[in-house]
Amino acid sequence: MTDAGTDRAGSGGPGGAGESGGGPPLLLGVRHHGPGSARAVRAALDAARPGVVLVEGPPEADALIPLAADEDMRPPVALLAHAVDEPGRSAFWPLAEFSPEWVAVRWALEHDVPARFIDLPAAHTLAWRAADGHPDGRPDGLGPGDRAGAASPDVRGDPLAALAAAAGHDDPERWWEDVIEHRGPGEGDPFAPFTALEEAMTALRETEENEEEGRDLVREAHMRLQMRAALREFPQGVAVVCGAWHVPALRRRAAVTADRALVKGLPRTKVEMTWVPWTHRRLSRAGGYGAGIESPGWYGHLFTAVDRPVERWLAKVAGLLREEDRTVSPAHVIEAARLAETLAVIRGRPLPGLSETTDAVRAVMCEGSDVPLALVHDRLVVGDVLGEVPAGAPAVPLQRDLTRIQRRLRLKPEPARRELELDLRKETDAGRSRLLHRLRLLGVGWGEPVASRSTGTFRESWRLRWEPELSVRVAEAGVWGTTVLSAATARAEADAVTAQDLAQVTALAERCLLAGLPDALAPVMRILADRAALDTDVGHLAQALPALVRSLRYGDVRGTDTGALAEVAAGLAERVFVGLPAACVALDADAAEEMRRHLDAVHTAVGLLGDAPAPGRGGLGARWRDVLRTLTARHTAPGVVRGRAVRLLLDDGELAPGEAARLMGLVLSPGTPPADAAAWIEGFVGGGSGGGMLLLHDDRLLALVDAWLTGVPADAFTDVLPLLRRTFSGFEPGVRRGLGELVRRGPQARGSVTTAGPGIPGFATGLDTERADAVLPVVRLLLGGGPARDGNELLGAGT
Repeated sequence: MTDAGTDRAGSGGPGGAGESGGGPPLLLGVRHHGPGSARAVRAALDAARPGVVLVEGPPEADALIPLAADEDMRPPVALLAHAVDEPGRSAFWPLAEFSPEWVAVRWALEHDVPARFIDLPAAHTLAWRAADGHPDGRPDGLGPGDRAGAASPDVRGDPLAALAAAAGHDDPERWWEDVIEHRGPGEGDPFAPFTALEEAMTALRETEENEEEGRDLVREAHMRLQMRAALREFPQGVAVVCGAWHVPALRRRAAVTADRALVKGLPRTKVEMTWVPWTHRRLSRAGGYGAGIESPGWYGHLFTAVDRPVERWLAKVAGLLREEDRTVSPAHVIEAARLAETLAVIRGRPLPGLSETTDAVRAVMCEGSDVPLALVHDRLVVGDVLGEVPAGAPAVPLQRDLTRIQRRLRLKPEPARRELELDLRKETDAGRSRLLHRLRLLGVGWGEPVASRSTGTFRESWRLRWEPELSVRVAEAGVWGTTVLSAATARAEADAVTAQDLAQVTALAERCLLAGLPDALAPVMRILADRAALDTDVGHLAQALPALVRSLRYGDVRGTDTGALAEVAAGLAERVFVGLPAACVALDADAAEEMRRHLDAVHTAVGLLGDAPAPGRGGLGARWRDVLRTLTARHTAPGVVRGRAVRLLLDDGELAPGEAARLMGLVLSPGTPPADAAAWIEGFVGGGSGGGMLLLHDDRLLALVDAWLTGVPADAFTDVLPLLRRTFSGFEPGVRRGLGELVRRGPQARGSVTTAGPGIPGFATGLDTERADAVLPVVRLLLGGGPARDGNELLGAGT
């Protein structure tokens, strides 16, 4: 069911399964996930009416076969096998609606005929994978028989290409479509394609006779043993559906003792199996599936279209393009169908295939553009169909709890990427947020947080996409608990113990608050307090403080008690205040830049904390401003740190503009080394702090920078140029343009523009009421009111 490259063609044998008295088995060699093979299998089974259907797949899944007839089972689905002691070690056997194996199983269930899997047990397969060094927990979508890493494009690696080349075709996919996929139901002998392709596969295997892989020999020996047992049990006939590459080996006469010797003593591990949803995208080769196909959506259409498949396909394409606001009329569909048929005739094909329909869609519906064509390929040719499994399918307790929560929160897993906006003031949205955060703690990356369009803490934005591999992650996370809440709590406590540094613990505390894990928060906070008391690195403390302070904001919206967090945050901030001045001495350029980032982070954190009481004296805000004043006067501190400290005080209104100009004048005096002065400027106006606007509106600061820059000695200018270029390149284009215009005017003209009137830089002598009135209607709309009838109504609306 899962061979990567060797099972891409179909083969079979004559209809011997209907003979009584242990006649030869009916061998139906298939290409996995081939709609033509699936139709041929159904026709052959209808003609032969065997007593049992044997399918390539793990025998441990025999008990799961009846679930395929459940009305809630919707392919694509996959059999998932994972080791009991290591759930991350797993393998998939995907099945789509157009998979021959799925058709065979469904035929057996509909006709009350036993169906069994006869491939090598998954217990041996997963043990082999561990012995081969496959990373545990890498659910790569490959079944155990896949050879996705075949080193060369030889016959074994791609027999379909070898057959196409022998037929004179350079495109294996197109050759397969012409020979198999375009065969309609009821065309001739139902066993003919299997007979012909068995002969072809036999010839191909003869060329590889001396290069047989040991794993294939063992698998085929096990399948022969199962086939012999079925022939003895069901004299009315046996049908075998397997990869075409294996048919010659199953037809070959081999001694029973030799087959038993091959399968004896194989390594094994205890496994569990279940059905899991799968997607068309994961069936594609682009998704990394070794036995994948290039166009699962197209193949699914070919299998389900009862007639006129090309016209029906083009109608789907037209509907998709119209949903994307492109003008596509019925005339476009008619013309595209005619063009596809014409191309098929010119190219000598029996019917238009995917290449012909794609060329027709590009020319007629997309007007020659590949941009909308890429959308067609992604949405239709590959597709995002997600299967469903019935509630009665075996699952780990954690998966059952997750399914229950998903239904309660109306948060259905979907294969397509979608944006989800949450309002945490609503109970359902808050529950969704907690679920997604808990799953992230467990390593189940169903949702990824993205920047919200709202700045309020009551809003969250997520990007959701359910991948089949997440079922393995859920099974793997089952070791932490039987419910999502208990598992996330246990995982958070374990992560806190093993965290490498203080910042990881504070980030974990924040995640516990986001996930709503009060039982985990207490031990995490104890560990956080212990780590903070022992950590003497100011950089670590400064890096940990912002995440801790951010967590305090969630108490209002999420109803979480953050009292313990506030105490730890205040103590951590005080330790930063004490150690920061000493830590800003004797730093190189890289360390100074990192300390500047810490300075910004701590400033933001203190602003969020407000004037909470600090140990010792005063509030946190006052203590932090004292630290910044200390840094502005500490000449042993790097220029970038001193400049940023001055800027932070100026932005908070704790430093008069005249005082800031005085400090800048001292730094930019001739006695200061140019490199240190350039670093001070970088700290004052660089780093994305909006310093360009400050220079644009404060002529005194701009004049100081201008005068210093023109006075830098020529031999030192080349040394400070890279730093200055980095500083000013961070300004917005409009700001750079405005600064250039002011510099071009010169100091005299610049002063007359920016310092006229009351002496406030950048402001005129009085209020321009006419210009102010023009803004009022827009402001009123922003405040949520209707159009203003006069300017006075705005005042009442905003108060």
